[in-house]
Amino acid sequence: MSTTQSERLRGLLEPLVSAKDLDLEEIEVSRAGRRRMLRIIVDSDEGVELDACAELSRAISDKLDETDAMGDEEYVLEVSSPGADRPLTEHRHYVRATGRLVKFQLHEAGDLVARILSVDDEGLDLEVPGVKGRKPTARRVTFGDIAKARVEIEFNRKDKKEEEA
Repeated sequence: MSTTQSERLRGLLEPLVSAKDLDLEEIEVSRAGRRRMLRIIVDSDEGVELDACAELSRAISDKLDETDAMGDEEYVLEVSSPGADRPLTEHRHYVRATGRLVKFQLHEAGDLVARILSVDDEGLDLEVPGVKGRKPTARRVTFGDIAKARVEIEFNRKDKKEEEA
């Protein structure tokens, strides 16, 4: 997708997404046979429910029908939330991942798997799990140290609601 089309779609769709108290994370246009696929990824601090995606999809579809932003070709519209394994790239992504186990690729220090305890403007306070019976250790990582970060899927992770009970 050209930068101009991406910017135009973002400008057109961001107010619709914001009106639903969601963040517009990504816009992707790709080919699916003869048709094009327009994929809109949205998120919020509380996550995104299926009903919110359906309502937003209808609003986006109506808005795109009113304009020529997608041109004359047929397209398929998909509105969804990001997958659990999406990369953490924005400050808000790290805030939303607080309490989660994350795999970091650091520029100078290699890979690190740690739980995010807190996030501020400069970086993250982490808890590195102990190995072979050792206690977890605290570690500070600045955003500049991080090359890549992705949430690790934990099948036996306690839900925040369970921990509060």
